[in-house]
Amino acid sequence: MDDIAATGSVTAAGIVVGKATVADVPDIHAVVTVFADRGEMLHRPLNELYENIRDFYVAKDAQGEFLGCVALHLLWADLAEVKSLAVREERQLKGTGAALVRACLDEARQIGLPRVFALTYKPGFFEKMGFSIANVMEFPRKVWNECYRCPKFPSCNEIAVAIDLSADAAPRAAAAALPVLNGVAPAVDRHSTLR
Repeated sequence: MDDIAATGSVTAAGIVVGKATVADVPDIHAVVTVFADRGEMLHRPLNELYENIRDFYVAKDAQGEFLGCVALHLLWADLAEVKSLAVREERQLKGTGAALVRACLDEARQIGLPRVFALTYKPGFFEKMGFSIANVMEFPRKVWNECYRCPKFPSCNEIAVAIDLSADAAPRAAAAALPVLNGVAPAVDRHSTLR
Protein backbone atom coordinates (compact mmCIF):
# COMPACT_ATOMS: atom_id res chain seq x y z
CA MET A 1 0.00 0.00 0.00
CA ASP A 2 1.21 3.52 -0.65
CA ASP A 3 1.82 6.40 1.76
CA ILE A 4 -1.86 6.84 2.62
CA ALA A 5 -1.56 4.16 5.32
CA ALA A 6 1.17 6.16 7.02
CA THR A 7 -0.83 9.39 7.08
CA GLY A 8 -4.48 8.35 6.96
CA SER A 9 -6.94 6.98 9.46
CA VAL A 10 -8.26 3.43 9.26
CA THR A 11 -11.93 2.65 9.95
CA ALA A 12 -13.28 -0.54 11.52
CA ALA A 13 -14.24 -1.67 7.99
CA GLY A 14 -10.60 -1.40 6.89
CA ILE A 15 -11.13 1.80 4.91
CA VAL A 16 -8.06 4.03 4.90
CA VAL A 17 -8.76 7.75 4.45
CA GLY A 18 -5.96 10.21 3.85
CA LYS A 19 -4.98 13.29 1.90
CA ALA A 20 -4.88 12.80 -1.85
CA THR A 21 -1.68 13.00 -3.87
CA VAL A 22 -1.13 13.83 -7.52
CA ALA A 23 -1.00 10.08 -8.18
CA ASP A 24 -4.67 9.88 -7.09
CA VAL A 25 -5.93 12.42 -9.64
CA PRO A 26 -6.70 9.90 -12.42
CA ASP A 27 -8.83 7.82 -10.02
CA ILE A 28 -10.56 10.93 -8.64
CA HIS A 29 -11.27 12.13 -12.17
CA ALA A 30 -12.64 8.74 -13.23
CA VAL A 31 -15.07 8.33 -10.32
CA VAL A 32 -16.28 11.94 -10.45
CA THR A 33 -16.80 11.65 -14.22
CA VAL A 34 -19.03 8.57 -13.81
CA PHE A 35 -21.46 10.49 -11.61
CA ALA A 36 -21.09 13.79 -13.48
CA ASP A 37 -21.99 12.09 -16.75
CA ARG A 38 -25.30 11.11 -15.10
CA GLY A 39 -25.94 14.68 -13.96
CA GLU A 40 -25.45 13.75 -10.28
CA MET A 41 -22.51 16.10 -9.69
CA LEU A 42 -20.40 18.64 -11.53
CA HIS A 43 -17.63 17.56 -13.87
CA ARG A 44 -14.16 18.34 -12.59
CA PRO A 45 -11.56 18.79 -15.34
CA LEU A 46 -8.10 17.37 -14.71
CA ASN A 47 -6.52 20.81 -14.41
CA GLU A 48 -9.03 21.75 -11.70
CA LEU A 49 -8.29 18.55 -9.78
CA TYR A 50 -4.54 19.15 -9.92
CA GLU A 51 -4.99 22.80 -8.87
CA ASN A 52 -7.11 21.76 -5.89
CA ILE A 53 -5.47 18.46 -4.93
CA ARG A 54 -4.75 19.80 -1.43
CA ASP A 55 -8.53 19.98 -0.83
CA PHE A 56 -9.04 16.28 -1.52
CA TYR A 57 -9.16 13.16 0.59
CA VAL A 58 -9.21 9.66 -0.85
CA ALA A 59 -10.41 6.38 0.60
CA LYS A 60 -8.65 3.12 -0.17
CA ASP A 61 -9.04 -0.43 1.02
CA ALA A 62 -6.37 -2.39 2.88
CA GLN A 63 -4.83 -3.42 -0.45
CA GLY A 64 -4.60 0.20 -1.63
CA GLU A 65 -7.49 0.01 -4.08
CA PHE A 66 -9.16 3.39 -4.66
CA LEU A 67 -12.70 3.53 -3.24
CA GLY A 68 -13.73 7.18 -3.39
CA CYS A 69 -12.92 10.82 -2.82
CA VAL A 70 -14.14 14.06 -1.32
CA ALA A 71 -12.88 17.64 -1.07
CA LEU A 72 -13.08 20.23 1.69
CA HIS A 73 -12.96 23.59 -0.07
CA LEU A 74 -12.53 26.74 2.01
CA LEU A 75 -14.69 29.66 0.90
CA TRP A 76 -14.03 32.15 3.68
CA ALA A 77 -12.78 32.39 7.26
CA ASP A 78 -16.02 30.95 8.58
CA LEU A 79 -17.15 28.53 5.88
CA ALA A 80 -16.07 25.53 3.81
CA GLU A 81 -17.84 23.22 1.41
CA VAL A 82 -17.76 19.45 1.26
CA LYS A 83 -17.73 18.78 -2.47
CA SER A 84 -16.97 16.13 -5.06
CA LEU A 85 -18.01 13.30 -2.75
CA ALA A 86 -17.92 10.22 -4.97
CA VAL A 87 -17.68 6.57 -4.01
CA ARG A 88 -17.40 3.71 -6.48
CA GLU A 89 -20.84 2.14 -6.80
CA GLU A 90 -19.81 -1.31 -5.61
CA ARG A 91 -18.38 0.29 -2.45
CA GLN A 92 -21.40 2.41 -1.54
CA LEU A 93 -23.38 1.76 1.67
CA LYS A 94 -20.26 0.32 3.33
CA GLY A 95 -19.10 3.37 5.29
CA THR A 96 -16.74 4.85 2.70
CA GLY A 97 -18.70 8.08 2.14
CA ALA A 98 -19.17 8.60 5.88
CA ALA A 99 -15.45 8.07 6.51
CA LEU A 100 -14.60 10.63 3.83
CA VAL A 101 -17.01 13.25 5.19
CA ARG A 102 -15.74 12.65 8.74
CA ALA A 103 -12.21 13.42 7.52
CA CYS A 104 -13.44 16.74 6.12
CA LEU A 105 -15.27 17.62 9.34
CA ASP A 106 -12.22 16.70 11.42
CA GLU A 107 -10.04 18.99 9.32
CA ALA A 108 -12.61 21.79 9.48
CA ARG A 109 -12.62 21.57 13.28
CA GLN A 110 -8.82 21.40 13.40
CA ILE A 111 -8.41 24.61 11.40
CA GLY A 112 -11.14 26.41 13.32
CA LEU A 113 -13.99 26.58 10.81
CA PRO A 114 -17.36 27.12 12.48
CA ARG A 115 -19.54 25.94 9.58
CA VAL A 116 -19.44 23.48 6.71
CA PHE A 117 -22.02 22.95 3.98
CA ALA A 118 -22.67 20.74 0.98
CA LEU A 119 -24.98 20.76 -2.01
CA THR A 120 -26.42 17.31 -2.55
CA TYR A 121 -29.10 15.14 -4.09
CA LYS A 122 -28.87 12.87 -1.04
CA PRO A 123 -29.62 15.06 1.99
CA GLY A 124 -30.53 12.04 4.14
CA PHE A 125 -26.92 10.84 4.04
CA PHE A 126 -25.68 14.18 5.34
CA GLU A 127 -28.45 14.47 7.94
CA LYS A 128 -27.24 11.17 9.44
CA MET A 129 -23.86 12.86 9.82
CA GLY A 130 -25.29 15.83 11.75
CA PHE A 131 -26.01 18.22 8.89
CA SER A 132 -29.33 20.06 8.61
CA ILE A 133 -31.22 21.32 5.57
CA ALA A 134 -30.18 24.90 4.79
CA ASN A 135 -31.08 27.65 2.33
CA VAL A 136 -28.55 27.75 -0.52
CA MET A 137 -28.76 31.56 -0.49
CA GLU A 138 -26.94 31.47 2.86
CA PHE A 139 -23.85 30.65 0.78
CA PRO A 140 -23.57 33.48 -1.75
CA ARG A 141 -19.85 32.92 -2.34
CA LYS A 142 -20.64 29.42 -3.56
CA VAL A 143 -23.55 30.50 -5.70
CA TRP A 144 -21.70 33.32 -7.43
CA ASN A 145 -18.28 31.66 -7.69
CA GLU A 146 -19.31 28.25 -9.00
CA CYS A 147 -23.04 27.60 -9.24
CA TYR A 148 -23.61 30.22 -11.90
CA ARG A 149 -21.31 28.20 -14.22
CA CYS A 150 -23.40 25.05 -13.82
CA PRO A 151 -25.72 24.15 -16.72
CA LYS A 152 -28.54 23.64 -14.18
CA PHE A 153 -28.28 27.20 -12.80
CA PRO A 154 -30.60 28.81 -11.75
CA SER A 155 -32.94 25.81 -11.71
CA CYS A 156 -30.71 23.54 -9.65
CA ASN A 157 -32.49 20.98 -7.55
CA GLU A 158 -29.58 20.15 -5.29
CA ILE A 159 -30.35 20.59 -1.62
CA ALA A 160 -28.12 22.63 0.66
CA VAL A 161 -27.13 21.05 3.97
CA ALA A 162 -24.95 22.58 6.66
CA ILE A 163 -23.40 21.70 9.99
CA ASP A 164 -22.38 24.11 12.73
CA LEU A 165 -19.05 23.08 14.25
CA SER A 166 -18.73 25.93 16.73
CA ALA A 167 -18.31 25.04 20.40
CA ASP A 168 -21.79 26.14 21.39
CA ALA A 169 -23.63 24.52 18.46
CA ALA A 170 -24.73 21.36 20.29
CA PRO A 171 -26.38 23.14 23.24
CA ARG A 172 -28.11 25.58 20.87
CA ALA A 173 -29.41 22.74 18.73
CA ALA A 174 -30.62 20.88 21.80
CA ALA A 175 -32.33 24.02 23.10
CA ALA A 176 -34.10 24.47 19.79
CA ALA A 177 -35.53 20.97 20.19
CA LEU A 178 -36.94 21.68 23.67
CA PRO A 179 -40.60 22.64 23.95
CA VAL A 180 -41.52 26.25 24.46
CA LEU A 181 -43.65 26.67 27.60
CA ASN A 182 -45.89 29.69 27.99
CA GLY A 183 -44.03 31.42 25.15
CA VAL A 184 -40.65 31.13 26.90
CA ALA A 185 -37.92 28.76 25.74
CA PRO A 186 -35.80 27.23 28.50
CA ALA A 187 -32.35 28.75 29.01
CA VAL A 188 -29.44 26.52 28.10
CA ASP A 189 -26.02 26.80 29.67
CA ARG A 190 -23.59 26.14 26.81
CA HIS A 191 -21.26 24.41 29.25
CA SER A 192 -23.83 21.88 30.41
CA THR A 193 -25.08 18.84 28.57
CA LEU A 194 -28.72 18.18 27.90
CA ARG A 195 -30.04 14.69 28.44
